[in-house]
Amino acid sequence: MKKLILFAMLLIYSFNGIAQEKGQINWISIEEAIAAQDKEPRKIMMDMYATWCGPCKLLDKNTFQNKDVADYVNKNYYAVKFNAEGNTKVTFKDKEYGNPNFDASRKGRNSQHQFAQYLGVQAYPTIIFLDEKAELIAPIPGYHAPNQLEIFLKLFATDKYKEVTTKEQWEAYQKDFKAEFKTE
Repeated sequence: MKKLILFAMLLIYSFNGIAQEKGQINWISIEEAIAAQDKEPRKIMMDMYATWCGPCKLLDKNTFQNKDVADYVNKNYYAVKFNAEGNTKVTFKDKEYGNPNFDASRKGRNSQHQFAQYLGVQAYPTIIFLDEKAELIAPIPGYHAPNQLEIFLKLFATDKYKEVTTKEQWEAYQKDFKAEFKTE
C-alpha cells in the first residue's frame, strides 16, 4: 500500500512538473494586434496554419506550448494565429481579405485565404514576422522545435536581422547563437 501511495505521489508530482513547463501564448486577431501596436509598438508573430496540417499541430503542441517560447513571445510580440484556409474576413492596411473559394463541406484541404496569399504563404505551417508598423520582415516556413524557433524569435525581436544581410553573416549568427530555451 505504501508503494502504491508513493507511486501515486510521484505520478502527481511528475504531472505537476510537466504542467509547470507548459506555456500559454496570448493569441489575438490581426486586427487586435494592429490596434495594440498603436498603443504599444511591438512586432507581430503570426502562425499561419491549416486545420488538416500535421506539422501545424506539432508546432502547437511541442513549440507554442513550451514555457520559454510562450514567455518570450508574450513579452516581445503580439501573437496571431490565423487559419490560412479558413473563411474569416480580415481587414489589413485598409483592405479586406477573404476566401471566396472556401467550401465549408470540404474535409481536409481548402482554398487558400487571400490574406495568406498576400503574405506569400506557400507552405503550412509558416510563421510570419511583421515589424512594429505591420510591415513584413520574413516568412519562416515549416515546423520548428522550441530551440529552432528561438533563433528567429530573438533575431527579429532584437532587430539583429537588420545587421544580418548576407549568407555569411547569417551563418556566423547561427554559429555564435546560444540557445537558452529548454526543450521538453
